[in-house]
Amino acid sequence: MYEPDTAAILPGDGGPQADDANLSLGHEEDTGAPTSRPTGPPFACPLPVSVEPVMFLSVFAVVLQAPLTTQYLWDRISEDLGYNVSKRSECGNSSVEPDALQKEVETLTAHWNLYISLAGFSVGLLVVPLLGSWSDFAGRRPVLIIPNLGLAMQVVVYLLVMYLKLPVVYFLVGRLLSGLTGDFNSILAACFAYVADTSDRRARTFRVAVLEACIGLSGMFSSIIGGHWRRMQGYINPFWLVLSTSLASALYVFLFVPESVVKDPSAKLLTVRHHKAVWHIFSTVGSEGGGRVLRCKLWVYMLCFFLVVAVHIGSRELYVLYELSPPLCWGPTLIGYGSAALHLGYLSSLLGLKVMLCWLEDSWVAVISLVSNITGLLVFSVANSTLLMFTGYGSLFFFMAATPVLRSKLSKLVSPSEQGALFSSVACVESLCFLVGSGLFNSIYPATLHFMKGFAFLFAAIILLIPAGIIGSLQCFEKKERSDSTAS
Repeated sequence: MYEPDTAAILPGDGGPQADDANLSLGHEEDTGAPTSRPTGPPFACPLPVSVEPVMFLSVFAVVLQAPLTTQYLWDRISEDLGYNVSKRSECGNSSVEPDALQKEVETLTAHWNLYISLAGFSVGLLVVPLLGSWSDFAGRRPVLIIPNLGLAMQVVVYLLVMYLKLPVVYFLVGRLLSGLTGDFNSILAACFAYVADTSDRRARTFRVAVLEACIGLSGMFSSIIGGHWRRMQGYINPFWLVLSTSLASALYVFLFVPESVVKDPSAKLLTVRHHKAVWHIFSTVGSEGGGRVLRCKLWVYMLCFFLVVAVHIGSRELYVLYELSPPLCWGPTLIGYGSAALHLGYLSSLLGLKVMLCWLEDSWVAVISLVSNITGLLVFSVANSTLLMFTGYGSLFFFMAATPVLRSKLSKLVSPSEQGALFSSVACVESLCFLVGSGLFNSIYPATLHFMKGFAFLFAAIILLIPAGIIGSLQCFEKKERSDSTAS
């Protein structure tokens, strides 16, 4: 990560004490409430790490189960409909049109992916900002433990479905349980908040970079393991590992991660005060020194952020489904390698971001990132061979660099005292991206199978032209403003 961007994204100077001083912002009615000092875990970790293992284990659990869930849905639906997935002769001949039964399997799998995603993320849209704001008063440890336990409960439900051959509708129950406890988004937010609490400005860049690297490394590792393991032993054993990993993450937090904020014993979870900051930032920004222009920029950059993240989420959910069906007909091993190649983009984007910011404005870095993403999606839209599919994955080497730039742009549009409220709203937008992206692309994919199998990826590439054009235009406008100001 680049130092100015990281400083803008995360809270400012001074470590825990400076952050503690800001805990009461937007909560004036709590002023004067008794507080307790941060509490320590039962054991002290001998290694110089804190929440990095939590991030690694949680990402491992989420990434391992996601493609396996789609493959299980495919197999169960195929079994229920009598579709013989072991004798698909059309896989050897890309010119053969898929039969009606196969199209029904693809359509139902995409729809169940949609229903399961909607069940979790529609609930998380309300719960994630609630838990994030509550952690400023109740501490980070509960918000690191509770979502991991929710992910574990989800896996327990999934295992019951597999053992007892229950209808796949029970997958919705698991996703609702995970969503009600915050889901992975709460873990992600709490990890970065913990790093902000416990590091100063100079050390924070490295700490954030380590957390970003944990996402990519864990994603690659779990993707490769999941593909091979599924091919050799089926679904149940990998899901037992997911359950163990989620419980291990929660146990690690309980035993080794000390609290990083001063806790307020009177802090309440179920209160509307935690959601007020989300609306406040949009209704008052620009009132100080920026006027209407700042407010417009905030809304425009938030729109760009929404489009980019929604495309990332929506298109990613289709990769496995696209690879399972003809003409690719990938098995679990190739699916695992493909998912690993996708997560390698986290590391290559991080490296590219650090290098490019030495010579380019951050806006142009974001535009280059979007071009990388658009190129990969265009290749996916016409991919009819394994080589072409992996060429698309290679084109995504820089696709994750746009989001940190957009976060930095948003943070620079508000005052330091409004940073917490801003990123609470960003958390809401990210949850909404899951809801809209999953719903939109899982609906488009089955609806366009009859005329172009990869149309959903082409549609995603077209959408990304909008934020690329907006960011580039705003950068030119800002450059012109600076030139006029210098000339005058």
